[in-house]
This record gives sequence, C-alpha cells and structure tokens, in this order.
Amino acid sequence: MTDEGLRFLAAALAVGLGAVGPGIGAGMIFNGALNAMGRNPEAEGTLRTYMFLGFALTEALFIFALVVALLILFVL
Repeated sequence: MTDEGLRFLAAALAVGLGAVGPGIGAGMIFNGALNAMGRNPEAEGTLRTYMFLGFALTEALFIFALVVALLILFVL
C-alpha cells in the first residue's frame, strides 16, 4: 500500500471513529433533556439551554477529529 493510500485510510479512520463518540453523546444528551422536560415542564427553558450547550461541546469533538483528518490528508 502506498503512502497516499495509508493517508486516506488514516483520515477515514479519524473521521469515522471521531464521529461515533459525539453521535452517541448527542443522543444521550437529547434523551436525558427530553426525559427531564417531560418530568418537570417548568424547567424547560433552563434544560433547553444546557441541552444545546452540551450538544455544541459534544460536536466540537467531531470538529477536532475532522481537523486531524484534514491535517493527515494535506499536511503530512
């Protein structure tokens, strides 16, 4: 396998594995927030704020994985 093929494989693994964790985390965040809103509707505003904050921080991990993949492809 050539160096270019290994770079493509490494980039694909970085993005693929980097998407699994944030995907599971986002699902858990929304599941917990919606369950909490169903039990306590008065706290919906606060829960929604924390839900979107947690989602943004979770998706930042995928953006880091994407940056690493792009570095592997174009810099190394």
